[in-house]
Amino acid sequence: MKNFLFLFLIASLLAGCSVNQVTGRKQLSLVTESELQLMATSQYKTFLSQNKALSNSNNNAAMVSRVGSRIANAITKYYNNKGQSSVLEGYKWEFNTVESKDVNAWCMPGGKVVVYTGLLPVTQNETALAIVMGHEIAHSVAKHGNERMSQAMVQQLGGTALEAALSQKPQQTKDLFMTSYGIGSQVGAMLPWSRNQETEADKFGLIFAAMAGYDPREAIPFWQRMSAAGGAGQPEFLSTHPSDQTRLKKLAQFMPDALKYYTGKK
Repeated sequence: MKNFLFLFLIASLLAGCSVNQVTGRKQLSLVTESELQLMATSQYKTFLSQNKALSNSNNNAAMVSRVGSRIANAITKYYNNKGQSSVLEGYKWEFNTVESKDVNAWCMPGGKVVVYTGLLPVTQNETALAIVMGHEIAHSVAKHGNERMSQAMVQQLGGTALEAALSQKPQQTKDLFMTSYGIGSQVGAMLPWSRNQETEADKFGLIFAAMAGYDPREAIPFWQRMSAAGGAGQPEFLSTHPSDQTRLKKLAQFMPDALKYYTGKK
C-alpha cells in the first residue's frame, strides 16, 4: 500500500510539471493560476484591512502606483505583441503602499502588489523602486510562488488539491500561501527563494523595469545599498532575497540585454 501511494505521488508530481512560458524552465505546478488568483484577491483584501495603506494623494504612494502602472503597461504590451497574452491572463493590477518599518515588497498572483514604506529609504529614488517592483512582479509572472506553493503542499499536505486543502486545513493552507509569496513573518518562517528563482527574477525584473523606461543600471547601487542596510539585523526582504557578490556579478551579465530594452534597440 505504501509503495502504491509513493508511486501515485511520484506520478502526480511528474504530471504536475509544466514549462513556464516566460522562463522556459519546467516547474512543479499542482495549483492552477486561476485558483491562486482567487485566493490572492481574498488574502490581499484581508491584508489591506489589517494594515495601513497610504492614500494615493501621498507622494510615496503616488510614486508606487506610477511605477507599477508603467511596468504593468509595458509588460502587458510586450506579451500581447509576442502573442503570449495568456502570461498575464486574469491579472487585475493593484498597487498599494503600506506604512511599515519593514524593508519589504511583494506581488501576489494576478498583480496584487504591496510596497512597505520601510523600503523607500533604501531605494532612495523612483528608478531603484522600479528595480524592486520589477523583481517582485517577475517572481509573480514567472509563477515562482505557484512553484513554491506546490512544493509546500507536497511536503506539508501530501500533494492534496488546493480545494481539498482549503476545506480540510484552511488556516494551514492560507499560511502556506502567505509564506510562499514572502508575506508577513507572523505566519511562520519565511521561505527563501531558490537560486534559480532569484536569478530569473533578477533577469526579468531588469528587463521589465527597462521596458517601462527605467535605467536598469540602477540595480547595482540599489543591491549594494540593500546589502549594506543588512548589518547585524537583516531586513526581511533579504531573508527571502539573498544579496551577495554572486548576485551583483549576475546582474552585470544581464545588463547588456536589459539595456537594449531601455534604449529601444530590442
